[in-house]
Amino acid sequence: MPDKVVLRIKRQETPKANPHWEEYHLTYRPYLNIISCLQEIRKTLKTFDGRPTLPIAWESSCLEEICGICTMVINGRVRQACSALVDHLSQPITLEPMTKFSLVRDLIVDRSSLFENLKRVKAWVPLKDTGDHGPGPKILPADQHINYALSRCFSCGACLEVCPQVNEKTQFVGAAVLSQARLFNRHPLGKEIKLERLRALMGEGGIEDCGNSQNCLEICPKEIPLVDSIAEINREITFNLVKLIKGEKA
Repeated sequence: MPDKVVLRIKRQETPKANPHWEEYHLTYRPYLNIISCLQEIRKTLKTFDGRPTLPIAWESSCLEEICGICTMVINGRVRQACSALVDHLSQPITLEPMTKFSLVRDLIVDRSSLFENLKRVKAWVPLKDTGDHGPGPKILPADQHINYALSRCFSCGACLEVCPQVNEKTQFVGAAVLSQARLFNRHPLGKEIKLERLRALMGEGGIEDCGNSQNCLEICPKEIPLVDSIAEINREITFNLVKLIKGEKA
């Protein structure tokens, strides 16, 4: 076992500042994850050669791969810092922010574009009021199985980070948004506005911008069948094309 952990972290105080790298050495102990390492660095605020430094900006919440806000690029691969164990990583360990979202500072990015795109496809079950509507509609076990897999998405943004179609020249919403549109289109109540979701995905940045690289499928930490979702949305748009063009209701 190594006697120390070596981390190289990409630092950037503001979005317009020049990025730079800082190296930190920590005493090794078993079962360290990246969040634990960042917490240790915060205690001393010194680089490996003793130079004082500013606190590293990073985010975490659930610490069990549910919230998605600790997602960053670790050793060149986008993943969650809470579930990235030092024992399974080669050293030096490099930490960088995701590149497909606007940088806030250091390892923090602004994922609001993802949430705006979820709003664009109305990724929710519409309700006319908040009263008691009694038990919801029954869903067959086979449908429950598919819906559960889709519902595991926690908007980490990893699929956007590896997608070549998500760049400064496009407005592609990405696989996560397409998959959530599929999820709510499958819901007995959510399907009431299915055509609205499909219509939103016919415009710029929608389904036609997908290049089918399937990188999203390989990187998804929850193993969501994103390619199936893309294919299903594409099929639904084609099947309902006449209604979508005429602007008919579902």
